[in-house]
Amino acid sequence: MIDKIVENMQAAVAGIQNGATIMIGGFGGAGMPNSLIEALLDTDARDLTVVNNNAGNGETGLAALLKAGRVRRILCSFPRQSDSHVFDGLYRAGKIELELVPQGNLAERIRAAGAGIGAFFTPTGFGTELAKNPDGSPKETRRINGRDHVLEYPIHGDVALIRAERGDRWGNLSYRMAARNFGPVMAMAARCTVASVH
Repeated sequence: MIDKIVENMQAAVAGIQNGATIMIGGFGGAGMPNSLIEALLDTDARDLTVVNNNAGNGETGLAALLKAGRVRRILCSFPRQSDSHVFDGLYRAGKIELELVPQGNLAERIRAAGAGIGAFFTPTGFGTELAKNPDGSPKETRRINGRDHVLEYPIHGDVALIRAERGDRWGNLSYRMAARNFGPVMAMAARCTVASVH
């Protein structure tokens, strides 16, 4: 009989390896799986790449993971907010890499990974610094129907950490209002999804 429920948060994140790409759901505080992040902090996993909408708030959750020095690279849309001082300090000190991704592109790159799409063209970012790869080289561009587009590639995850309102033993999840945000697409784009449920 299928039962995907595990005993505790520590057991849920125990298999996360060094160097893993971790997708973390949440939009600010809405839907942020703080209990799973706290459990991840209790492991030895480091040198992580994190995919999230922002770069953490205050000193809890994702910000605590950054502060602990576990994250090497982050892909996000909003790295700087009034209370993102942990990320800000690490970035200014050269201790973390940032790939800034427009929010719609971030969602679509994650969705593309889950849907098996090899790449896609989008007008978002054309003619800006965002039309460059992390190494500074230009991304491929193409004019489609009279409008310039940039080629973007999917973002795959090793693990997605998400929070849901309810879940069952088969792994079906339901969300409450805005807490749904990136959860479903991250669950599809990662090889393994770990969800904490209310």
